[in-house]
Amino acid sequence: MSKTSNPDRLIVVGVIKGAHGVRGDVRVKSFTADPDAMFTYGALLDEAGKPVLTPRSARPGKDHFIVRPAEQKQKEDWDGLRGTLLHVPRAQLPAPEEDEFYIEDLVGLSVFSGGNVPAGTVKAVQNFGADDLLEVRLAAGGETVLVPFTLVDVPTVDLAAGRIVIPTLEDWAAPAEDGDRPD
Repeated sequence: MSKTSNPDRLIVVGVIKGAHGVRGDVRVKSFTADPDAMFTYGALLDEAGKPVLTPRSARPGKDHFIVRPAEQKQKEDWDGLRGTLLHVPRAQLPAPEEDEFYIEDLVGLSVFSGGNVPAGTVKAVQNFGADDLLEVRLAAGGETVLVPFTLVDVPTVDLAAGRIVIPTLEDWAAPAEDGDRPD
């Protein structure tokens, strides 16, 4: 975990899609890299940290899982929770492998672009359908820029030091004359 990570911070791992049948089962979509892992974290919480769903068992559906919950709710109750994001505390997630990290651990890291003075901080990690983008709040002016999260554009992520290096940050921050951004 990085210095900026909060082990109690709630991380979204899935969403309720509604009831499945009339026997109390619920449909859940997993957002985890290993979709089955979502059901090993214990009780799944709402955004306020209140338990919503404690999986007893889960089996794959078409694009979701059919979960047998410990909670006894009617079909209408589960349907009423459709769209509810399911969270777990950051501390419950497994430690990432070497050279891996959780997106949440990047938020708040200092961004350097040559020199020892931070050029900004990571505000968020966005994904609009293609690849991940780091949203960097610039130290000068407070505006944000989006930088592709690739090894070429972001060659250094040092969680222990709490820093990211983006050698061409100035290119991404400069207004493009013809609408183009650096390749």
